[in-house]
Amino acid sequence: MANTDPIPVGVLFSTSGATATIERSQAFATFFAINEINAAGGICGRELLPVHYNPQGISQQYQALAERMIREDKVNVIFGCYMSSTRKAVIPVVEKWRKLLFYPTPYEGFEFSPHVIYTGAAPNQNSAQLADYMTRHFGARVYLIGCDYIYPYESNRIMSDFILEVPGGKKLAERYLPLDATEKDFLPIARDIKAKSPDFVFSTVVGKATRMLYQAYADIGMDAMKTPIASLTTCEAEAAEMGSRIAAGHFTSAPYFQSIQTAENQACLRKFREQYGDEIEPNMCWEAAYFQTHLFAEAMRAAGDDTYDVLLPHILGREHQALQGRVAINPANHHTLLHPRIGRVNHHGQFDIVAESAGVSPDPYLVTHTNETWRQSMMPEPQIG
Repeated sequence: MANTDPIPVGVLFSTSGATATIERSQAFATFFAINEINAAGGICGRELLPVHYNPQGISQQYQALAERMIREDKVNVIFGCYMSSTRKAVIPVVEKWRKLLFYPTPYEGFEFSPHVIYTGAAPNQNSAQLADYMTRHFGARVYLIGCDYIYPYESNRIMSDFILEVPGGKKLAERYLPLDATEKDFLPIARDIKAKSPDFVFSTVVGKATRMLYQAYADIGMDAMKTPIASLTTCEAEAAEMGSRIAAGHFTSAPYFQSIQTAENQACLRKFREQYGDEIEPNMCWEAAYFQTHLFAEAMRAAGDDTYDVLLPHILGREHQALQGRVAINPANHHTLLHPRIGRVNHHGQFDIVAESAGVSPDPYLVTHTNETWRQSMMPEPQIG
């Protein structure tokens, strides 16, 4: 008799805490994909059963709950984590138990675990393109600001290297604030930015602090059309929180924006909103969480099993038609071929895509990268409307 038992899968994203806005979008993207998979007959007649816990943005909680999922809930695969500190807390757990973590967030690179599938952008798929675009359009005198954890420190190091390669490139300042920073913490930094007059600001501020930075920037009279903030982490969700008046004119580098005008993307957005309403704003991390769940299901159908040794060979090298374009898992480094884009927020709170590229293979250690193909793909920049 065929096995019809449900297949438990871990969903480890916070629904409260400093980064809850994005992590909720990742959780609900995962639930959305699971619902689609189950509605289509599941995996060989077996439904996926999401096992979700709320780690509240606390690294130790991610580690403890990952252990609980594996030991008590019998999951073999976990979809989860946003901040790099939380991913690094979970990796020893999945390595110890020979399980698999799917990680749908852009990150700083320079990492490999055989027990992780990285579906967010590596630095050669977002940082390199952002540095190239901003220095050519605005200049190379840069002010760097981020939150006080691994990803901003490493991303600023990488961005600094890119900037200093440009003639006239200069790092004017590098500042960090805690994840629980308040409004008053950002005003002195905004004033310092204004005093130093950079060509642009590079931000790796995340979570609730994002709105505070952009608000302070607007409050002191900085003009986003002349001196924009460029980010790897500010997406549609943060733009909605801060409002288009504050967000308009600023830039983000990401493989996915809601504004991708394909029939598949727009149909998926409509279907998601029909199920979950308008409270959750789809974004780059939402899209990665969505496609990685479907990619896992395709691999498991081929493997017939979700245990690590059986499933992994069917994931490595696998291609999938994602909303951003066709993606593929690199067998050598477990990262994903993605489609870099630069977006600029318009007065409707959405991103006008001002540059985009065909698929870029992941190079998480930045062994080699070139912007020649990227530059050839540049489109005329639209008016902000």
